[in-house]
Amino acid sequence: MAHLGAVLCIRVALVVVLLPSLLATVAVAHNDTGEHKNYLIIVRKPYEYDHNVYKTVSSWHASLLASVCDTAKEELATDPGAETRLIYSYRNVVNGFCARVTREEVYEMAKKDWFVKAIPEKTYKLMTTYTPKMVGLTGAPAAYHGGLWNRSNMGEGMIIGVLDDGIAAGHPSFDAAGMGPPPARWKGRCDFNSSVCNNKLIGARSFFESAKWKWRGVDDPVLPVYELAHGTHTSSTAGGNFVPGANVMGNGFGTAAGMAPRAHLALYQVCSEDRGCDRDDILAAMDDAVDEGVDVLSISLGDDEAGDFAGDPVALGAYTAIMRGVFVSSSAGNNGPNPLTVSNEAPWLLTVAASTTGRKFVATVKLGTGVEFDGEALYQPPNFPSTQWPLIADTGGDGTCSDEHLMKEHVAGKLVVCNQGGNLTGLRKGSYLHDAGAAGMVLIGPEFMGSMVQPKSHILPVAQIVYLSGEELKAYMKSTKSPTAALIYRGTVFGDRKTPEVAPFSSRGPSRQNQGILKPDITGPGVNIIAGVPVTSGLATPPNPLAAKFDIMSGTSMAAPHLSGIAALIKKAHPKWSPAAIKSAMMTTADTLDRRRRPITDQKGNNANMFGLGAGFINPTKAMNPGLVYDLTAQDYVPFLCGLGYSDHEVSSIIHPAPSVSCKQLPAVEQKDLNYPSITVFLDREPYVVSVSRAVTNVGPRGKAVYAAKVDMPATVLVTVTPDTLRFKKVNQVRKFTVTFRGANGGPMKGGVAEGQLRWVSPDHVVRSPIVVSAQKFLNGNTSSSDHAGH
Repeated sequence: MAHLGAVLCIRVALVVVLLPSLLATVAVAHNDTGEHKNYLIIVRKPYEYDHNVYKTVSSWHASLLASVCDTAKEELATDPGAETRLIYSYRNVVNGFCARVTREEVYEMAKKDWFVKAIPEKTYKLMTTYTPKMVGLTGAPAAYHGGLWNRSNMGEGMIIGVLDDGIAAGHPSFDAAGMGPPPARWKGRCDFNSSVCNNKLIGARSFFESAKWKWRGVDDPVLPVYELAHGTHTSSTAGGNFVPGANVMGNGFGTAAGMAPRAHLALYQVCSEDRGCDRDDILAAMDDAVDEGVDVLSISLGDDEAGDFAGDPVALGAYTAIMRGVFVSSSAGNNGPNPLTVSNEAPWLLTVAASTTGRKFVATVKLGTGVEFDGEALYQPPNFPSTQWPLIADTGGDGTCSDEHLMKEHVAGKLVVCNQGGNLTGLRKGSYLHDAGAAGMVLIGPEFMGSMVQPKSHILPVAQIVYLSGEELKAYMKSTKSPTAALIYRGTVFGDRKTPEVAPFSSRGPSRQNQGILKPDITGPGVNIIAGVPVTSGLATPPNPLAAKFDIMSGTSMAAPHLSGIAALIKKAHPKWSPAAIKSAMMTTADTLDRRRRPITDQKGNNANMFGLGAGFINPTKAMNPGLVYDLTAQDYVPFLCGLGYSDHEVSSIIHPAPSVSCKQLPAVEQKDLNYPSITVFLDREPYVVSVSRAVTNVGPRGKAVYAAKVDMPATVLVTVTPDTLRFKKVNQVRKFTVTFRGANGGPMKGGVAEGQLRWVSPDHVVRSPIVVSAQKFLNGNTSSSDHAGH
């Protein structure tokens, strides 16, 4: 069973926090004849108060439930071990439990002195080969033991826990070749049979609440089998083993490997295709994971709505995880490019945005005039002739090629131009066109995707092109009575110098829960990532056996496991570093320039702002030796939470199982003063002067070091660093400093948002903190940067 603070999860009809004062006029029937629903019940007192009476946390929670639930009371009377109404009893991540109860029973609970609040059931969603070389892990291309992998033993002995949907146990990415046994601290289990549970896949469990009820009393566990490809893809990205010859439809041939190929993997199934990701299952999985000995948690799921940390399972579970020294990497969400959409905002989480990788599966559309547009295609038929085919566009209005416009007499022997969207997926459009005898399809992406294409494995020859290319193609078609085009397939092309580029779908900041903390934190590869899958998603037949086991997927879901694996490498090399120190090392060494040595751009070609990019694109080699880190303990977040306005009970539920707190007895820490690797300030009131405090710890290889402050900011903001030189005499020595911001000319800052950076520079290191200064709070979504300085 699991235990997440003092919380109880019960199933009821209303989503409310019930206060005893509201119940005086409510007539309550003390029975369970109403509709049962799941609730997370937060409990006031810890289990330790009654541990002499109840041998386990679950039996204690069952007794609390029995005090208001008649059937639970009857079950306990006949069988003291009965916990039928109790779904999860949380030990670590929250003080409470999850149970099935009626609305009337929630009213009864609200009268009890142990009750804090009941939170109704909530569902979250998933955020859906070449990248090890791209981020600098492999060294020389032919030597997989070079580069950062050599310095970190490829994550050997580290355990990465992945919360996702199921996994394709037995996939070659989870082969145990070259793997040693798991460390002795591992306490988890793998519920598959011994033929697929091995030294790579050491843990695999299902936390489906519905399955838990179905199989209660049955010894056989519910297996975390895959329903989607998501969990297999993210797990193999984080820690998949080496698979020579991996490819997608004959493209991208190479040796596939996760970021930490010698790390062990533990899969916790909390999501399904039809149910999404249940909050109570997420809490239970994280509750067990921290007990079972994981080093890193990879979480590619979240909530589009901005919920408070006291009710967010990822935030609650992650806080307990960092108390245990477990690093947590999470996806930023896929609701970009709109501002104020970032998910997983808690400052103790690493929140990861997504970018392109520089690898493309090029398919060129060559017009009859000789003009060419490069697009992409996963299915690239061999020996496809470079014939000029007649071009035809859908005349149905929106140009999306709905099925009634795909008649054989219209499309046979022609290249059909279709806009993405409408009532058919791109794959189904291609299927209809194939059946109607079309020579091929040109699929035009939506405008908001900018320069990014997400190719699919179509059943007929296709080129997917960007919106602007599509507009030029349509203009050509209007300019001539007999437009023609050829499809030319060029295979896999590497080295796009405009990469990395922030993905259009990647959710943008600022944070809605703590606007004084820059979110997302950092960017990682998340576009068209090749990784393991149980089955491919396209319609074309895979040309070789391994092509049936690998596919591309895009999303911040793909970016987060990249950072999870890299965190495992860093932790292996620096086992005494805290999760905050690892995060700081990643953020302060991140790259802000693309391969052209120009500022990283977004999908429109504009310089990406920090609300899309965070601190920059991950550079694992530099992160391994950052020089200085901004460190934080779990306890350091407590006055920060008090400063956000959380009540004592809410703070206590977040930080459980740490002792309860009284915010009145703690000095409140403003968001700007949390010892975070980035700096966000608001010059929104007189005297238009704000100071922030920070402390850095020397983790460089030499004890003695001197760092000088260098600030790059637009002229609209004046910045002073005190002191402007930091001198260290030994490793782990801490030095404090203050950064003061003023509006130019002593008045309010001109413009909306200014971006810059503070760099602590020594002969061996550059420790960079991104800076965001705003003239107002981010209430209206106006986060466009008026000025940039420094890259």
